[in-house]
Amino acid sequence: MSTDATTADYVWTPPDYDFGRAPTMKITSNISQTSVIADNFTRTAKWCPDGSSLLLQCENRTFELLPAHNISGDNPTAEASTVLAQPAPILDFAWYPGATVQSPATHCFLASVRECPVKLLDATSGRLRASYKIVDHRERQIAPHSLAFNPTASRIYCGFEDAIEVFDIMTPGEGTRLATTPSKKSKDGLKGIVSALAFCPSYGSDVFAAGTLAPHDGNIALFRESDGEVPLAFLGGGLRAGVTQASILFRINFLHFNPMKPHLLYAAYRRRPEVLCWDLRSGMSAPLAIFADPGAQGPLTNQKMRFDIDITGRWLSVGDQQGHLLVYDLASTSDTAEPQHEVETVHVSSTCKVAAHEDTIGSVAFHPTQPILATAAGSRHFDIDESEDSECEDTSDEEGPASSALHEVVGSGRPKAARPRTRDASVKFWDASAESVN
Repeated sequence: MSTDATTADYVWTPPDYDFGRAPTMKITSNISQTSVIADNFTRTAKWCPDGSSLLLQCENRTFELLPAHNISGDNPTAEASTVLAQPAPILDFAWYPGATVQSPATHCFLASVRECPVKLLDATSGRLRASYKIVDHRERQIAPHSLAFNPTASRIYCGFEDAIEVFDIMTPGEGTRLATTPSKKSKDGLKGIVSALAFCPSYGSDVFAAGTLAPHDGNIALFRESDGEVPLAFLGGGLRAGVTQASILFRINFLHFNPMKPHLLYAAYRRRPEVLCWDLRSGMSAPLAIFADPGAQGPLTNQKMRFDIDITGRWLSVGDQQGHLLVYDLASTSDTAEPQHEVETVHVSSTCKVAAHEDTIGSVAFHPTQPILATAAGSRHFDIDESEDSECEDTSDEEGPASSALHEVVGSGRPKAARPRTRDASVKFWDASAESVN
């Protein structure tokens, strides 16, 4: 075999998406239901970096691993093979960047569980490999609200209130604390709970972004690993809503760098449908683009709505509270090869909109190597009317006794508090390839 032929055999071709039409639904998977939570649903879904499985963070304090066998073939399967129960609610998790099922040593992920040290868990068995503790001044365990590996996977970054804790992955135990604000009373720095962390995907850069839940201007800041807690810059032009003479600023929900254009940073806000994009080479006083359909309404709850960008950096996908899957073409923005001193913000509407679920789509995830898109639905509902309640009672034998009624009578005759219901807790896999047929 010639050298050219051998080289051609190992050339990787990125996924080829076609969002000029609606993607084809390949398979639906239902997560496990337990007595801990009456109606379980998925909070966040993330693909293993090798695309072999989808890891779900569930409402019932568990992780579920869905192996994606032959997901793009004629007989796809995606049923939970591993359920990892946790002692308290899960706040966040992050795959090890080089995780692959072919190498058991790398097949692991970080987990943040309330009032517990940060855990490094084996993704196959759930075995605890290492723990990294964050302790406050009252010697209480702090669980971070956001987790991220640096590009070389040598350090772990954990965001919590007014600080970021940094750990050497090879040295379990205590880490180094980076204060994002000088003091509680100070108005300087990055204030509030660090709810989102994202590293620039360029290996020649050690820049990372951090966003907080503090509702004030400048709640996204850029840092450099080598500079520690000193911020490089603050991003301006974030979302705000006018109320009479006041102004309400929205809280950061999620941050993501473009994998092919590391100078582009995307941010989503709580209770808002928009996704904003900044060009970090420019002045950063205003966003480059705002992705949202005209007249789109934001979520009515504080539930996180996680968006994702495909590996080619071309498509951005996000769900909404009505169960729609929206896909935006990132090539439609006015991004140029050279930085611009003045940025004119453009508004971008979705290229594709699909009625994918009957409940809120809380998480969307592009497959890393195939034109497959995963969507996870579910949310808490307390406003179910009598007709829906009667339907739930008719199916109570299938769903379990814990979900048979909104109220239960205890021994004293007093009704218990209303239990939330979930209208759609499914995980769906969509084929968006150019060859797919609806």
